[in-house]
Amino acid sequence: MWLIVGLGNPGRKFKFTRHNIGFRVIDQLSKELSIPLDKKRMMALWGKGSWEEQKVILAKPQTFMNLSGEAVVRFKNFFRIETDKVIIIHDDLDLNFGQMKIRNKGGDAGNKGLKSIIQSLGESEFIRVRLGISRPEKKGEGRNYVLADFDEQEKKKLNILINQATEAVKTIMLESTAQAMNRFNQKV
Repeated sequence: MWLIVGLGNPGRKFKFTRHNIGFRVIDQLSKELSIPLDKKRMMALWGKGSWEEQKVILAKPQTFMNLSGEAVVRFKNFFRIETDKVIIIHDDLDLNFGQMKIRNKGGDAGNKGLKSIIQSLGESEFIRVRLGISRPEKKGEGRNYVLADFDEQEKKKLNILINQATEAVKTIMLESTAQAMNRFNQKV
């Protein structure tokens, strides 16, 4: 069974922010895999289903980004999901907008959602789909930047990035993380 988690913040206020790009990929996967997000338990909005003979859980933690690990660990433990079958989709300030990097382990790179997940799981061997949102021009404005909407130029290319991330997740499930890395670890 796969656990696919998009990171973000709950509520209308944050729906279209840079920090919520993980939620937007989960919404796209929900449509494409025909797995409705119709449950609200275990600190998340989520759905469970099958796609191409793969059992899949799609989840959007409702704990706010910095506490994402609380929801992830509940799903992992309740459904007895192996850590290498956990995919976390999140924004990344260290990548230029439109870039995507897939990794199968690593640190938190300053992302508090990843930090929470690593602390909650007690390990970091899960798969990451990192989606570039670039850094703000002025130093020290990271918090306001990630909680702001994409600018007009980014909005024109955002669907491309979301679609690429969706295809990358499907490639990970059907083929392998290595195949997805080879195919998608480049500029969109």
